[in-house]
Amino acid sequence: MTEIKTLADRIEDLLPQTQCTKCGYPACRPYAEAVASGEANYNQCPPGGAEGVARLAALLGKPVIPLNSANGVERPRPLAVIDEQVCIGCTLCMQACPVDAIVGAPKQMHTVIAELCTGCDLCVPPCPVDCISMLPVTAEATGWDAWSQAQADAARERHTRREARLAHEREAAEARAAARRAGSGASAQAPQAGAEQASTAPATPAADDAEAKKRAIIQAALERARKKKEELAAKGQGPQNTERVSADVQAQIDAAEARRRRLGLAAGDSDTPSTKR
Repeated sequence: MTEIKTLADRIEDLLPQTQCTKCGYPACRPYAEAVASGEANYNQCPPGGAEGVARLAALLGKPVIPLNSANGVERPRPLAVIDEQVCIGCTLCMQACPVDAIVGAPKQMHTVIAELCTGCDLCVPPCPVDCISMLPVTAEATGWDAWSQAQADAARERHTRREARLAHEREAAEARAAARRAGSGASAQAPQAGAEQASTAPATPAADDAEAKKRAIIQAALERARKKKEELAAKGQGPQNTERVSADVQAQIDAAEARRRRLGLAAGDSDTPSTKR
């Protein structure tokens, strides 16, 4: 296991760190581990292109082979651009971005920080109003000619920070849920303290009020997004990208929506915009 782990580290160092999932894995690190273990081939990274395949082949002592077209094609690096006149502030693109390159807030338009965008495409499918375009920004340059090692290193660091933040949020949400369950159990077992005590509602902590307000704001934004999507669909102007959602991208979207439900930011599947058909 130590030898495979070391090889996985070296493979990961050669990947462009766009975290695009086109390789068939949820991020660059899992793909590196799969290549190291022999589970995946070394020609499944479209952002790395032909040069990326050659780099991995040299490391592994294997022949250079063509990029697997099933995973995509080598292309100029794209940049996500949000049409601010159409954006409805649903936050789904922010949840999908693997490197936190999109900023915004519920009810307000979002924007992409151009220098942080890896061109992964993951923000496009979940957009309920089809307001995100992927525009090529590197002219004819593709693969590693369109993406520097410094950019890869920075994207890797942002992805790592994001994963740590999400893990912390999950732990905090689970702790709050456990505390609520414990409190509910204690309340159910407590003896009736009389009419006066029963009529006195316990004070809600300020932190709970803030969380409730946050959930309400985000839920309202999602509801507006759902209604807007229905209106556009009725006019024959619904999102055009939902038929091209791959299984891997759908898994990313499902994971984001599941996280929202764990954090109590959505009432249920029927209230949350989704690309599922």
